Amino acid sequence: MAASSEQTGPDGVREPAGEVHAWHPGQNQTVCGLALSRTRLRRFPHVPFDYTATDQLTAADPVGWICPRCVAATTGRRRDAKRPWVRHSPRP
Repeated sequence: MAASSEQTGPDGVREPAGEVHAWHPGQNQTVCGLALSRTRLRRFPHVPFDYTATDQLTAADPVGWICPRCVAATTGRRRDAKRPWVRHSPRP
């Protein structure tokens, strides 16, 4: 995970805060394509990116914004999801 700022948790460990993006260790950019050095995002390799599109943020949360492009890239399509369209009389 990469974030724009950080805070110290109750156990003394750094936690992400502010704008949050998905990031794989060893990469120089986030999953959505932002360069870490140019955007000044801080790396948090010990924190997994486990957000979904249905997560709700409140004012008490240290995370202020979750990147929707990163959420879409990390969640993917469900295996049991059907396509919303139906093919009628396909070509031979």
